[in-house]
Amino acid sequence: MYPLTTPEEADAFIDGHPIAAVFKAGTCHKTMQGWGHVERVLRERPSIPVGIIRVVEHRPASNRVAERSGIVHHSPQIILFRNGQALFELNNWEITLENLEALFAEHLANVPKVPPQEAQRSNLEPYKRLLDAYLAGAIGEPQFAWSYLNMFREDASLRSQEEFELLNSLFGNPDEHHIHPMAILQHEQQNPQATPLYERARALREKLEAM
Repeated sequence: MYPLTTPEEADAFIDGHPIAAVFKAGTCHKTMQGWGHVERVLRERPSIPVGIIRVVEHRPASNRVAERSGIVHHSPQIILFRNGQALFELNNWEITLENLEALFAEHLANVPKVPPQEAQRSNLEPYKRLLDAYLAGAIGEPQFAWSYLNMFREDASLRSQEEFELLNSLFGNPDEHHIHPMAILQHEQQNPQATPLYERARALREKLEAM
């Protein structure tokens, strides 16, 4: 991954690689979910470098990519370039494994795929600490559930697909994408899961520790 923080860095990255991906990261879980799909696809294609723009912190770099590509800015957003020209883009909830694989097959079928290596691990300590507090009885179930869902909703970390799916597995989500804590808690009350939350939290904590 190449952090792109200025217009000059964005130009140098795009012009310096025959094929290059640029990922614009936003400020919520959409970025985490979208990046998980992008990371999985690019992990199988290690010859394609990816530049990361944190849009809030480095908006001029983001604006430069929009200017030279002619593609309206979104975040999250993935744009693939070949010889400095934009090949395709996906935005927001369009960033899925299915859409990415279809576009790579259409535009970059000659890029070799390899068996994916193990994903790089991100910092999961905030989730571990919250789970530990709940499992130790330091906070009650309502406070834990609300804190966990808000933490997850606001998490724009660049996590692997495996990490995202694991963190997303604790609560049933009536919406495929949007994380609304109140709606999810109401859904949990109306559709109780067979396994109590405490047991699910303990299992999740063990899986996070094993990663």
